Amino acid sequence: MTLYMPLFRACASLRTVAQLHAHLLVTGLHRDPLASTRLIQSYAEMGSLESSRLVFDHFHAPDSFMWGVLIKCCAWSRSFEGAVSLYREMVRQRKEITRFIYPSVLRACSCSGNLGAGETVHGTVVKCGLDGDDVILSSLLCMYGEMGSLRNAGKVFDGMSGRDVVSWSSMISSYVDNGDPSGGLDVFRSMLLQGFEPDSVTMIGVAEACAQLGSLCLARLIHGQVVTRNIESDDATLNNSLVVMYSKCGELSSAEVLFNIATCRSAASWTAMISSYNQSGRFREALDVFLEMQESQCKANSVTMMAILCSCARLGWLREGQSVHCFVIRNAIDPGYDFLGPAFIEFYADCGRVHDSEKTFMIIEERDAVSWNMLITVYARKGFLEEALSTFLQMRVQGIIPDSFSFTVSLWSCGSMGFSQLGCQIHGFVMKSHFQKGFVLNALIDMYSKCSDVDSAYRVFLEIQQKDIVTWNTMICGFCQNGYSLEAIHLFDKMYSNGFIMDEVSFLSVIQACSQLAYLEKGKWVHHKLIIHGVRKDLYVDTALTDMYAKSGDLKSAQSVFDSMPEKTVVSWSAMIAGYGTHGQIDIAISLFNQMVQMGIEPNDVTFMNILSACSHTGSVEYGKFYFGLMNSHGVAPKLEHFACLIDLLSRSGNLDEAYSVISSMPFPADSSIWGALINGCRIHQRMDIFQIIQRDLLDVDTADTGYYTLLSNIHAEEGNWVRSRKLRSTMESAGLKKVPGYSLIELGNRTYKFGAGDISDLQMEEICKQREKNLQNLEAE
Repeated sequence: MTLYMPLFRACASLRTVAQLHAHLLVTGLHRDPLASTRLIQSYAEMGSLESSRLVFDHFHAPDSFMWGVLIKCCAWSRSFEGAVSLYREMVRQRKEITRFIYPSVLRACSCSGNLGAGETVHGTVVKCGLDGDDVILSSLLCMYGEMGSLRNAGKVFDGMSGRDVVSWSSMISSYVDNGDPSGGLDVFRSMLLQGFEPDSVTMIGVAEACAQLGSLCLARLIHGQVVTRNIESDDATLNNSLVVMYSKCGELSSAEVLFNIATCRSAASWTAMISSYNQSGRFREALDVFLEMQESQCKANSVTMMAILCSCARLGWLREGQSVHCFVIRNAIDPGYDFLGPAFIEFYADCGRVHDSEKTFMIIEERDAVSWNMLITVYARKGFLEEALSTFLQMRVQGIIPDSFSFTVSLWSCGSMGFSQLGCQIHGFVMKSHFQKGFVLNALIDMYSKCSDVDSAYRVFLEIQQKDIVTWNTMICGFCQNGYSLEAIHLFDKMYSNGFIMDEVSFLSVIQACSQLAYLEKGKWVHHKLIIHGVRKDLYVDTALTDMYAKSGDLKSAQSVFDSMPEKTVVSWSAMIAGYGTHGQIDIAISLFNQMVQMGIEPNDVTFMNILSACSHTGSVEYGKFYFGLMNSHGVAPKLEHFACLIDLLSRSGNLDEAYSVISSMPFPADSSIWGALINGCRIHQRMDIFQIIQRDLLDVDTADTGYYTLLSNIHAEEGNWVRSRKLRSTMESAGLKKVPGYSLIELGNRTYKFGAGDISDLQMEEICKQREKNLQNLEAE
């Protein structure tokens, strides 16, 4: 058999391996374990893992070494599930598992995202007494780090007796790659204190940590360490990392100096400088560097072209991007579009050429999850939500396993379209695929909330063991969006009592909840906490505070917050106008509107809605007609709600003929809100003549508005037409429509309680009765 080993090494194609395989079959040497093992390896090296598996399956009683080689070949060929499956089969058949098998299996567990399988393998390693093997421990350390299990990675690291610079570097990278750069720097400090000398790989990880923190002071300290210790890398990788580090810390001049003094500039060096200019928003300079790179005769690679495509996309330069595309084709850079395909999809989409994005997707030879995800994201970002979901389903039909990103974008699309049924099916697939990562579960909460299924959203929330700030914010926002304001406030209180560091999104949601309830005292408490927590000044939060104070009747505080805003948008002005209008101060509302226009801020449809509502509240008919007529001059086309507000204003003031004339001239059919406003005016001013004229129009109205049916029924009852009145009530009942019951709110201590007619909840009634008795005693004492 040893005579054939040089032949195996000489095999340069799949065909020559197959010919050698045929010769071994003829001579009977295929029964030799070493020959078959070498065949398995040769087939895998030539890209035919299926042939490797066939050789293995047809060999009688393969030994442990052959199993290990096939597992390693699966890992090489990115058949990670296959490698894990083979390992499990070895365990089931009680095969001897040698120590050289474990690194390949752990690598497969990491790349397939199967943390559970990796933990099981770890347990087996401990049982077999191999937990002292440095190679296996290094593999475990890498696996846990790559899958974000820093706690387990730390335990493995702490248990290593023979730590070297490689294990220290791996631990630093684990923290940095999982978004904890401070933790990575702490490990680096411990490494230095224990007397270990860092190498270029260590410093690359540390430089990335500084880049993530954006700390220029730390960046200079780390650069000083590199210079003082005379640490260099053979391929200038460390210098490239320092260039990127300085650019991310906002010190582009230092990045330029490092790039200019580099004695050997590789493609990676040029790419690092191009990326640095992109990072700083200097996209033209990035393109200039690329031209210099071409003049230096340095060949660009796929990463370089991706950076250049980013420059063209940010500048919106379609023609230049198309030239880059031609350059890629002409120089045969990534012929199968396996790497650059997603970048071209995104570039064409950013330039408004979604059709070209689709064409690029179709020419990608091997479409993996990244390519599918990019097309799904393009559709979702451009508002083609049905196409995004259809592409996700096609991805599944093609047998591509979605990843966390696929699930997140698809769930967002489902939520935006209200497709709760499809969202629920995706939820089931998420659970079966074990993709219960934080951002996927947060996307599920968001999807259910947008589909008005708050109960399901809350169930997902409760099932999450480790809730981060995004999880809490998503659920609070979900409650608030669906009118569960009290629940939103109570959840915020729980979040606060648990000691979470809250951000502007947390405060924004709870302020909106207070605004919906006009809960002034709680709103003031939240405002106070917002200040003492040092939450940065935020336009949206300030606007929400203005709206909350205005709706709660504290116009002085609303005006104070509004005046303190360094920047005011049309939303901010609209909120303040609505506050004064709701409380009948029409003159101030109009003055604010005029100030806004004078400052060059164009009013939108909400602004006009607010000013029309202010006119309606005060019965200012002439003002209302004036501002309704002003809408077109500001480029705002009146919508149904604007017409409804004008009709309500005219009807309440008794101008019913004019109101009916406006309805007749509308560019679209009137809905129940508009007819309801006119009907109510007819009832108030006893204009049954108009009511008789419009009765035929009322028959065409299809609505689920119970107030509309109730109003009609009451009018018919007042006229003595009991048959018609009862018929309308029956129509409501047959359609399953019920009048939404009113409720009251009462504040006791630091909590708000909600109750309606006939509500005898023991807890609430006991509290209310106690407060009532206390108030009566105080009155008697007076």
